[in-house]
Amino acid sequence: MKRFDGKVALVTGASRGIGFAVAKRLVDEGAKVVITARKSEALQAAASELGNTLWVAGNADDAEHREQVLDLVATELGPLDVFVNNAGINPAYGPLLSIERPAMDKILSTNVVAALDWVRSVVHSGMPAGAAIVNIASIAGLTPAPGIAFYGVSKAALIALTTQLALELAPGIRVNAVAPAVIKTNFARALYEGREEKVIEGYPLGRLGEPEDVAAAVAFLLSRDASWITGQTLVIDGGGSLRPVA
Repeated sequence: MKRFDGKVALVTGASRGIGFAVAKRLVDEGAKVVITARKSEALQAAASELGNTLWVAGNADDAEHREQVLDLVATELGPLDVFVNNAGINPAYGPLLSIERPAMDKILSTNVVAALDWVRSVVHSGMPAGAAIVNIASIAGLTPAPGIAFYGVSKAALIALTTQLALELAPGIRVNAVAPAVIKTNFARALYEGREEKVIEGYPLGRLGEPEDVAAAVAFLLSRDASWITGQTLVIDGGGSLRPVA
């Protein structure tokens, strides 16, 4: 399918993992894509592998970086049709009562405040009617998440942000989110490395998620196939939420 022929897309946090898989899916379906992430070398390598892709390195919560990215989009490609808010961090591990304030501030700054700032920026850049945005949240934003508790708090906020933006930006721009469970990426490695078989036991579909599983769902929500869907969070968890309470 070429659902994104002629469309212009921006994916943040796209040098690897879920962001890279989303960018690849969009390129494969015909989009002209711009990717961002912190490290120039990794981004350049990703763009080279993807093809039909421009890149800009910088921090997601840096206003100058956002301006640079959107200037490139406007100059080289034209108005953005598709935006994927994927950049996120989790520099702290442990229960809520042990998380130090600097770590909390950084998590919220990147995972929530910067996500809103990106949406503000792309909307003000002139997204056309029919444009779509997807925020990459997490199952940790919907259920207790031992060990990554404050990350979960930030993703719960991102899910709430999604519903508010969907209402405010309708009818011209749709806004949805996805909430993946454990996906086999470097970012999530601490959640399964060395005990993958045990973790898999919690998923009725018998495996961990792959970045491509998320990319397929994101592409659907961005496409016209989802033209009457907005304000929703699609859970991608291999059936993990089907586990009985007792």
